[in-house]
Parts: sequence; C-alpha cells; structure tokens
Amino acid sequence: MATGLREEMASIAQKGLLQPKETLSEIKQKSNSLYIGIPKEISFQETRIALTPLSVALLVNHGHKVLLESGAGAGANFSDNDYSEQGAQITFNKKDVYDADIIVKIAPPTVEEINLMHKGQTLISALQMGALKEGYLKALLNKKINALCFENLRDEGNVLTVVRAMSEIVGATSIFIAAEYLSSVTGGKGLMLGGFTGVPPTEIVILGAGTVGEYAARTALSLGAEVKVFDSSIYRLRRLQNNLGSRVFTSVMQPIVLGKAVTTCDVVIGAIRATHGRSPCIVTEETVSRMKPDSVVIDVSIDQGGCFETSEVTNHKDPVFRKHDVIHYCVPNIASRVPRTASYALTNIFTPILVDIGEMGGLMSLIWNKPGIREALYIYKGHLTSKDLAARFSLPYKDIELLVAANQ
Repeated sequence: MATGLREEMASIAQKGLLQPKETLSEIKQKSNSLYIGIPKEISFQETRIALTPLSVALLVNHGHKVLLESGAGAGANFSDNDYSEQGAQITFNKKDVYDADIIVKIAPPTVEEINLMHKGQTLISALQMGALKEGYLKALLNKKINALCFENLRDEGNVLTVVRAMSEIVGATSIFIAAEYLSSVTGGKGLMLGGFTGVPPTEIVILGAGTVGEYAARTALSLGAEVKVFDSSIYRLRRLQNNLGSRVFTSVMQPIVLGKAVTTCDVVIGAIRATHGRSPCIVTEETVSRMKPDSVVIDVSIDQGGCFETSEVTNHKDPVFRKHDVIHYCVPNIASRVPRTASYALTNIFTPILVDIGEMGGLMSLIWNKPGIREALYIYKGHLTSKDLAARFSLPYKDIELLVAANQ
C-alpha cells in the first residue's frame, strides 16, 4: 500500500517536471543615464539647495552622476562630506558643474552663469517673474536651453506643488516670527503668542485665506491665539474653515470691520497674492498709524509689492523696521529662514522628476506624458513656449505640444 502511494507521488512529481517553469524577468537597464549638476547659490541670502544627500544617493543608485559645487549645501547645513558619502562628486570649479547635462538650482542663473552653460542643456530653477529681464530670456534662447520654472510645476492633482510646499512653510514660519518679535527681547511688547488660563489670548489678523493664510491660522490656533481671517473670496474663506476643522472668525474685506480688527490686534500677517502683477495694497498708512504700539506687521506679500502701504523690503540680516511705532517684518524670502526644512520639501518634488527623466528616456518623453511638467517648461530647444512671457517681451511663441509632437 505504502509502496503504491510512493510510486503514485513519484509519477505526479515527474509530470510536474515536464511543466513550463516560471523565470525571473530580466531587469531592464536604465534607458538614460543623467549627468546632474548642483551649483552653489550666489543669490543674496538664498540658502536652500535643490537636492539633499539622501536624494543624491537615490539618483546615484539609479545609475545617474551627480556633481556638486563645494559648499553648495552649507546654507542648509549639509556638508560636502554628507554628499560625497552618498555618491556625489565634489568640485571646486563652477565651470565643471555647468558642464552637466541637467542643472538643478533654486534661484535663476545669472547672465554670467548662463554663459557657462552649453547648448541643449536642461535647467530646473525658479523664474521669478517680477524681476525677470528680457536679456535673461534671450541668453537662454541663444543657448537653446530647455528651461523649466519650478513655480509652475503641477502635480497629479493639478496643484502648484512647489508653490504649495513653500507656502505651507512660510505660513507656519510667519507665526513663529510674530512670536519672536512680540517678545521684549526683540523690542516687542512682551507678549507670549497664545494664552493660558486667566490670560486673554493674543489677537492675530490674517489677510488672505490661501495656503499661506491657512497654515498661518493653523499654527496660530495650535499655539492658543485668537485668529481672524479676511479675504475677498467667500469660497476661499469657506475652504479654509473646512480645512482647519474648526470655526474661526472670517470676513470679507469690509473696510470698517477690517480697520477695527487691524487697529485692535497684536499681529497682522499680509498673505494676499496677485495672480498677475502687484499684490493689492489693503492696509493704508493711516490704519497702521492707529495700531497699538509695538504691534507686529509681517508682510509675506512683499515680493509682489506688499499689501501694507508702509511696507519696505528688508532682508534676513536686518529684517525689521519701525514705522508709527509698529514693528514691520518685510523679508521676501521667508523660506530661506528655515533652509533645511525647505530643502527637504523641494527635494521631494525634484527627485522624482529627475528619476522619471532617466526612466522615460529623456525630457521630451517626460513632458509628453506629464502635463504638469509641460506647463512648467518655458523654453524648449531655443523656442519660447510660454504665452505670457512671449506677450510680455514681444517675442515669438511656439506651442510646446506641437514642438514635442513634431519630434516624436
């Protein structure tokens, strides 16, 4: 009986050997090995970096080469050694970095840096529309650069991903700045931002219910402050209420209500952005003059002109000034106050794009398959592909979809 069973099992096993075997699929080689350059930022007080050491390690593991200019990460407290340990090559020569096929940086390159670039290079950086000059565009066009501005990058949800990330950081950081300048150590009125049992909370007015306003309100509420939010859009105010998950004072821009709130509060944060051109000036000098002594004004919109009549551009070394005995903080690049956090947020956006360029076989395939990347491309092979820029500088415009389709 046992012998018959063994023979039957042996017969089944023998039949199994005749069945086709599963085989491991061959691992595909990367279709395109990238040469990525990360130059040191030379723009005033720009301390962020586009790629962190761990992101460099990921790119190197995908078969890409990363060349870093010495000291590029110092502003965000990343050393050359941090990068070299993750596979990056370090150079002291800026020209070597600009020999790379892809340049990834924060601030737009200067004309001198563009002169170091070569024909057909890909540039990922900010564009900074407010300070843009025609000579900058023509220099890139002459080099036939493929240029993407990260302010226009959109994710799968059609959200301006870099703008959103930086706005979240700026919104939260603005409240910490307010807390700092309410302290008597910095010349403030000596208030703790927030409140506790028996002590009334600090009053904060936020102008604008966008991402900056939302994260400023979220942070202020978590610290116990009393928050009032003003915006011209009922939709944005309703969205902010829903996102916060709690009821806060909201109002449209009624001059009387707004004037009373601003003159009686301890902190006003201006976070109103313009779609095109200058941000609207909401608070007049006369209103500021009636604010309580040692109150704090933080104008987040100063890079677009500011929404306070009394605002003047300052910097991180000399960030505040007094006008009508009100402390004004008007630094345009607040995210560089926390450069390491900002760099982590940026690298989470840029690294997948670089990986996709490699795996899809080049920039052309990426912009063909991802509309959110395509919208950020403003120069392609020497052609201006942004309607807004073409109209602004009276330059010839080419439709990017037609250009890419013609090269497929």
